[in-house]
Amino acid sequence: MQIRVTRDVFRLAQVFTISRGSRTEARVLTVHVQEGDARGWGECVPYARYGETLDSVEAQIAGLPERFDRAELQELLPAGAARNAVDCALWDLEARRAGKRVWELAGLAAPGPEITAYTLSLDTPEKMRAQAAENAWRPLLKIKLGTPDDMPRLEAVRAGAPDSRIIIDANEGWSAGIYADLAPHLLRLGVALVEQPLPAGEDDALIGMARPVPVCADEAAHDRASLPALRGKYDVVNIKLDKTGGLTEALALKREALAEGYGLMVGCMVGSSLAMAPATLVAQGVAYTDLDGPLLLAEDRDHALQYDQAGVHPPPPALWG
Repeated sequence: MQIRVTRDVFRLAQVFTISRGSRTEARVLTVHVQEGDARGWGECVPYARYGETLDSVEAQIAGLPERFDRAELQELLPAGAARNAVDCALWDLEARRAGKRVWELAGLAAPGPEITAYTLSLDTPEKMRAQAAENAWRPLLKIKLGTPDDMPRLEAVRAGAPDSRIIIDANEGWSAGIYADLAPHLLRLGVALVEQPLPAGEDDALIGMARPVPVCADEAAHDRASLPALRGKYDVVNIKLDKTGGLTEALALKREALAEGYGLMVGCMVGSSLAMAPATLVAQGVAYTDLDGPLLLAEDRDHALQYDQAGVHPPPPALWG
């Protein structure tokens, strides 16, 4: 089996800002695997928050042995971006060799479209209201917050999109005190979910704290090994393939988290349709889907995912799986 890694850059449609900083492009790694005449590919987005860089992730992939299968990969690489791209590429390879779709190989029902959140970048209240008004037709908006002065932003988004459901993503930007002050206002403003309000290493403060709106673990949740530490703090787990290390672990995490009574969200980094494609399978039937990465891009892969009023559709065979 031959593995080749390329670096790809996709321009964003506009500057994208969260509490940690801003970006104007998505830099991704694309893994191409070939065995005989069969080829597969996958994409990952190395994330600095988890100590990843393009160089470090590429080095992890370069260190793989010449021969291994998808089951062995789970032990060869830790959960993270490197394993994600290789795992998804191997799923694609298996599907193309078998002449079947990935969901058939995984024993899943044929997937359909899922309504996805659309993310509004962190900005001034006035600009966030304008973003919200422009996208008020969307049923689910996700707003990036995470500063001490977020109430005016939240009020502005609600005014701009009075009928949309709202998810808040604080990206670990609040203290326990800020969250406690904001929490009573969330129901009033129709917030459906609060994502990672406190830093993952300081989230013990959530134990015993009132949660009038469900709280979702993002940076605190990676794979199945993360679940024990979430008890008593979170109501929902955000599954991202760049955290789980691929589709294989994402499907396993979905089963186990559901068995333990968690609600589920399936999210993404800012990447292309190739990165979202495997995640659309995990998103089937979950409470919240957040696979809007391609909607934030000014350019995308060929045979890109379809987005319409029904949501994000599963990938065409020409793209993946």
